[in-house]
Amino acid sequence: MHSHSVNRTTGIVVVLALVTLAGACGGIAPKAPIKEQGLTGRGPEAPTREVRTGDTLYSIAWESGRDYRELAEWNRIAPPYVIRPGQVLRLYPPSGSTPRPALRSEQKPAPKPEAPMARDKAARKKSETQKPEAASTKPVAAKFGPWSWPVDGNVVERFTPNGSNKGIGIAGKKGQAVHAAAPGTVVYQGSGLRGYGELIIIKHDADFLSAYAHNDKILVKEGNVIRRGQKIAEMGGSGTDRVKLHFEIRHRGTPVDPLAYLPKK
Repeated sequence: MHSHSVNRTTGIVVVLALVTLAGACGGIAPKAPIKEQGLTGRGPEAPTREVRTGDTLYSIAWESGRDYRELAEWNRIAPPYVIRPGQVLRLYPPSGSTPRPALRSEQKPAPKPEAPMARDKAARKKSETQKPEAASTKPVAAKFGPWSWPVDGNVVERFTPNGSNKGIGIAGKKGQAVHAAAPGTVVYQGSGLRGYGELIIIKHDADFLSAYAHNDKILVKEGNVIRRGQKIAEMGGSGTDRVKLHFEIRHRGTPVDPLAYLPKK
């Protein structure tokens, strides 16, 4: 009897130890707080992307942080940039490609050889008199005029360069009118981009696009020509945890701070 009790106790201890070890190795770790996704920068997660129903070249470029003209060139897609479901697009330049040569007007004759002392003296004089170029100079959107606020509300999220937020968040009420911040053409509307909910992308010219995310109801279609201030959607909380408008401006595929373009409040 005694030996049987010892064996039974030993067996229980071994089982408990194995259960504890298994829990430590394969247990479910607590989930990290959910953070808004989809606000991409310049680094696509994969080298290629298969086109899905509802995608446009503009939405894929937006998602991957590229200029739509880059994707068109790398994939030999001509205007009006028609793509089809199942088509596989490269998100990086083709291997072996080289930078484009400078235009003739940009090419300068090679400088004549100078004595080291004269060259250094000229360089010092130039650095003393030349004004430094402002790194924060914003691209001017003069072709289509000034920007206007897309919705009336308080800014609750700010643009973070090199961070996760590529635009601003503006608080409001469900059903509140969302307006186009500048004239242009709708090049995407749908919910295919992760983290944006119901989204509208407007192309203003060859360089500038803007996006309006988390809408409750979209009132425009792809191809619609939009005027500044036109109601394009109703505010909502699709794809996020609160009612707000996520608003972005991109210049040649690169996110810029919308507050640098919108009128001061």
